[in-house]
Amino acid sequence: MKMEDDAPVIYGLEFQARALTAQTAETDAIRFLVGTQSLKFDNQIHIIDFDDENNMINKSVLLHDAGEIWHISGSPADKAVLTTCYSKTSESRVLTCAAVWRMPPEWESGNHESPDDSSNNPQTLELLCHLDNTAHGSVACVLWEPMGDGKRLISLAENHVLLWDLQESSTKAKISSTATLEGKGQLKFTTGKWSPHHNSTQLATANDTAIRGWDLRSMSQIYCIENAHGQLVRDLDFNPNKQYYLASCGDDCKVKFWDVRHINEPVKCLEEHSHWVWSVRYNHSHDQLLLTGSSDSRVILSNMVSISSEPFGHLVDDDDLSDNEESQQEDKGKEPLQDSIIATYEEHEDSVYAVEWSVADPWLFASLSYDGRLVINRVPRALKYRILL
Repeated sequence: MKMEDDAPVIYGLEFQARALTAQTAETDAIRFLVGTQSLKFDNQIHIIDFDDENNMINKSVLLHDAGEIWHISGSPADKAVLTTCYSKTSESRVLTCAAVWRMPPEWESGNHESPDDSSNNPQTLELLCHLDNTAHGSVACVLWEPMGDGKRLISLAENHVLLWDLQESSTKAKISSTATLEGKGQLKFTTGKWSPHHNSTQLATANDTAIRGWDLRSMSQIYCIENAHGQLVRDLDFNPNKQYYLASCGDDCKVKFWDVRHINEPVKCLEEHSHWVWSVRYNHSHDQLLLTGSSDSRVILSNMVSISSEPFGHLVDDDDLSDNEESQQEDKGKEPLQDSIIATYEEHEDSVYAVEWSVADPWLFASLSYDGRLVINRVPRALKYRILL
C-alpha cells in the first residue's frame, strides 16, 4: 500500500475560476468540469479526469467563447450535455445568460487520442439552445431535475423561478411554468437546489438571508425560513437520505442544518470557518459526511453523524424511532456517535468558491479556488473503513 495515496492532487488552470461540477451522468470515471472567468481571453471548460490508480489528472479543454462562466451543471442523463450561466455585455449592461451545450462526441468519454493538443487548439462546445430569459433578467443558476431524464430544468433569474422543458434533443427550451418572488425591495435569488425527494416536486431557493421552499406542481411557496443566516445565504444542499433535511451556508461564516418541518430554529449550527462560506455539499451516499468551502481558503470535511441517517452507526428510519420498541431498546444503551471535524484542507491560497463530491467514487472530492487551483482530496482512509465496517 502506498503511503502517498491520501496526498492531495493539485491542478492549476491558467485563468481565474469559480464554477465546478462533477459530471453527473458519468458513474464510472471520476470526472469534474471547471469553467473559467477571464475578461481578456476566451473562456474555457476544463474536463478533469482523475486516474485513481496512478493518482494523476488528465485534462481536456473546450472553448466557451460566450463569456465568463459563473455556474456550470451537467445533465443527469447525458454525459455530453451541460449548462452554463455566463455573463455577456449587451447594450452596455452586463447580463448573465444561460445556455445548454453539447461536448464534441469524441470527448464525452475522455478517450481522446492526444490530450496535450487540446489546450493548444481546443474544440468548441456546440450550442444546443439558449434558456432565453431576456424578459426575466440575469440568471443565478440552472438546476437539472435530480435523477431525471435530462429534459427538465429550472433557472433562477432575478426574482423568477422558471421551469423549462427541453425538446427536440435539447435543441429547444420551452418555459412550462413560472413563479415570482413577491415583496419589498430588489428581490433576487442567489442560489437554489432541486430536492431529490418527493418525486422531484420541491425546490429550495435562497434570497438575501431567507430560504424558501416551493412546490413545483402549483409553483407556490411551501415554507420560508426568514432569517436563516445573519447575512447573505450562499449555498444550499439537501440531505440525499433524509427528505426533510437541508444544509445552508452563508456570509455569517456559519453552516446550518434545517428540518424544514420545524423552521423556527436550525437542528444544528457549525461555526468552523472564519470568512464567508460559499459552498456546502452532502456526500451522495454517506450523508454524515459534509464538505464546505470558504473565503478563508479552507475546505472542511465534517462528520455530522448525530443528524445523519445513521446516528448510531447504522441506518435508522424516522418511523423506527417512535414505533419500534425493540430497536429502541437496542439503541438505548448506545450513545449516538459524536459529530466532529474530520479534516481541514489547506491546499488553497485564495477563496474556495466550490466543493463537489465525485459521482463515481463516494470517497473523493474536488475543490476550486478563485486563482484557478483545483484540488482533489480523499476522505481519510481510517474514517472510510469505520463507516464501511
